[in-house]
This record gives sequence, C-alpha cells and structure tokens, in this order.
Amino acid sequence: MYSVTVPVPGRVRTLANDLYPELVGFDRVRDDLSCLLKRLGDADHVSHLQQRTHRALEGSPAVEARITGIDYFEDPPVGSAPVVYLAVESPGLESIHRSLLERFDAVPGLEGTDYVPHVTLARGGDRATARRLADREIEPITWTVTELEFRDGSYDLPVSRVSLPA
Repeated sequence: MYSVTVPVPGRVRTLANDLYPELVGFDRVRDDLSCLLKRLGDADHVSHLQQRTHRALEGSPAVEARITGIDYFEDPPVGSAPVVYLAVESPGLESIHRSLLERFDAVPGLEGTDYVPHVTLARGGDRATARRLADREIEPITWTVTELEFRDGSYDLPVSRVSLPA
C-alpha cells in the first residue's frame, strides 16, 4: 500500500524516546515515526501513482502542525488495540487530506470524516497503560510542514518527497 505521510521533526522523536519505557509492554512500538496523511492504495505502475499524487498536491502550501498531547484509539478499525498516539492539530494537513480525497478514494473508517491526524507510538497493549499515557501532560511541539513523503508501505520506505508549497 502506498501512502502520503508527513515527516516529523527530531523533537517528536525525542518525545517518543522519552515515552519508550512506558510503551515497551505493547505488542508493537513504532520506531519510524510519521503522520499518515492519505493511503493511496496499491499500484501496478508506481510512477503513475506518484504523478497522480503530485498533481493532487499542486498548489498545496507549507502548513503548521502541532503535537498537542497523547491519546489512544480504544477500538481502531484495523489492527490490534489500543493504539497510543501523539495527537496532531493542523487545519492545513486536514485541508491537504481533503484535496487528496478528491483524487483518491477514502479508506472507510480511517479517512474522510473519520481522519484523525496523529503519530502512532504503539499498539496492542494494556488499556490501563494507554489511559495513563493519555492523562500525561506534554509540552506542545509546533513545526512547519515543508515536505511530504510518498511511501511504499510494503517496505515502509520513502520513495520520493514533495516540497511544500507544491
């Protein structure tokens, strides 16, 4: 599955590292952090999918994003629960997500009106630990999103980048 993601700054990685001791009891702890912006699907011709994505992003400006706290999905639509994440507030990213929806179908239950910008930290752990983490106060982290990544989910690697403004 190909996707468009938002790279996160080092300060977000530092926060995730600080939280790691409380996440080790989860089934899966993410070490490659990003904010998923839009799932694009699979493709026979990756270059065609990249071109469609780049066209959909034309005119997209650099936007502000802000980590505002820790939260969790108690019952995510896919995968093991709970999912602990860093909450991201960004009207600009939500606007870009809507623009991508004009060219790529929404994944039911995950995108469109159900889209929640976030950075996944861990999944498949104890709900009490997830609640405890969500109650924890953190210093907000604000940054300017100046690029997006086109990623290959099979290998979890960036294939290309798009600078913003696009």
